Amino acid sequence: MTCSLFLGTYTEVQTKMRKIPQGLRLGVATAAFQIEGGWNASDKTPSIWDNFCHIPGRVADGTNGDDTCKSYEFYQRDLKMLKFLGVDFYRFSVSWPRVLPNGFANKISKDGIGYYSKLVDELIAIGIEPVVTIYHWDLPQSLQDLGGWANPLIAEWFEDYARVLYNALGDRVKTWITLNEPKQFGIYGYGTERFAPDICSAGTGEYMVVKNMLLAHARAWHLYDKEFRPTQKGNCGITIATDFREGLTDSPADVEAGKLALDFEVGFYSHPIFSKTGGFPERVVKRIAEKSAEQGYPRSRLPELSKEEIALISGTSDFFGFNHYSSKFYTTETYKRGMFPIPSYNDDIGAVGTYGGYKEAPVIHTKKIPNGIRKALNWVKDQYDNPEIFITENGYGTSSGSNDLERIDYYKEYINAVLDAIEVDGCRVSTYTAWSLMDNMEWSSGIGAKFGLFEVDFNDDQKTRRPRASAFWYKDLIAKRTLDLEAKPQVEEISF
Repeated sequence: MTCSLFLGTYTEVQTKMRKIPQGLRLGVATAAFQIEGGWNASDKTPSIWDNFCHIPGRVADGTNGDDTCKSYEFYQRDLKMLKFLGVDFYRFSVSWPRVLPNGFANKISKDGIGYYSKLVDELIAIGIEPVVTIYHWDLPQSLQDLGGWANPLIAEWFEDYARVLYNALGDRVKTWITLNEPKQFGIYGYGTERFAPDICSAGTGEYMVVKNMLLAHARAWHLYDKEFRPTQKGNCGITIATDFREGLTDSPADVEAGKLALDFEVGFYSHPIFSKTGGFPERVVKRIAEKSAEQGYPRSRLPELSKEEIALISGTSDFFGFNHYSSKFYTTETYKRGMFPIPSYNDDIGAVGTYGGYKEAPVIHTKKIPNGIRKALNWVKDQYDNPEIFITENGYGTSSGSNDLERIDYYKEYINAVLDAIEVDGCRVSTYTAWSLMDNMEWSSGIGAKFGLFEVDFNDDQKTRRPRASAFWYKDLIAKRTLDLEAKPQVEEISF
């Protein structure tokens, strides 16, 4: 057998200078919990992440989300940063417990919804489109106390929450993302101790959550489609983490392991929405059923989707929201029974993932493998009849003191691969979004993982932001609409 490691036969455009296609919009993203702070400002109540961060040992550097970048207080400085970059759009998320302090729609926070309304208005005033994510992981703790995403009623609660936002902001917001990365908050939050809410119901609870989040998304999409789209004229979709997966070698076992891993990682969420047949991927259904039988369960641990539920979920996205950071290679050679908890998501995959022999990265899940984003875009195109794709996150993580030029190199090579996917392969990519506008509370990694185009001084009570070299580089890319693979940014000493 031989190692595959992206030995693809794609044609590449050989040039140092490439024009950004006219239809490709360039933006930047953040998430509410990661930047806002103000954890108890006004009538906001705790989210699952507010509480999780205060459990000793759960966050790598012991930090929390109490104030982070203080964007709830200093959002106008964020607007100046966005204007400095010249982005076409800004993707941000709404904090559920900030808008609905009880979790339910019976009480809407005037201050909470007012904050987002002002942000939307001021973005539009400076010519930047607001792109709003309804849910980016910060579930109200009050709803988690009732079971959270494992409670089937959450589909109704989420629909009610979405209605509040459509009513309050939909006259101005024309792009909605229902859920950000369902795999990450579902599998990591309900199957491991890695993320809030730290339930760790491996192999059972995490799959209950998968079903419920798909139904919640579908209800929010149908609500928009039927009641709000006719007058508001916007789009609504979902964002799925679409890091690429393939076999480590060309052995039949590894090739199949790569396909299975991709179905578990991406297809689990994309297939019910985007495929013509609907429902969970056949490989996933078959594998979990087989493993469940082996383990003595009377039925599959994967809850079934009824015909009515399959129909409800099918076709519920106006675009394929696509987050991508790196790629993994799967092999059965080093997999041994018992190396993962039984049952569990990883044991159900039954293979070991590795980043291969590529250069180490300070934040491992951003290891630079640029052809992976092209392969992932083509996988979406081939699987789902070439839908419109919004790249809603792509970025490179460093640690304190790391060379920001590594981030620029990452962006150059990944955007170059995206342009190949558009111009050579025919992928219908409409947006590219850099993650992130600034350093932030990077979930269980704390503030030690740096993703920002802008550096944040977390020791300063004002949380002063300063553009890194990558910010000047991205600003130049946007202004010139040209990818110069040899460009070196001109850096100035300024702060926000």
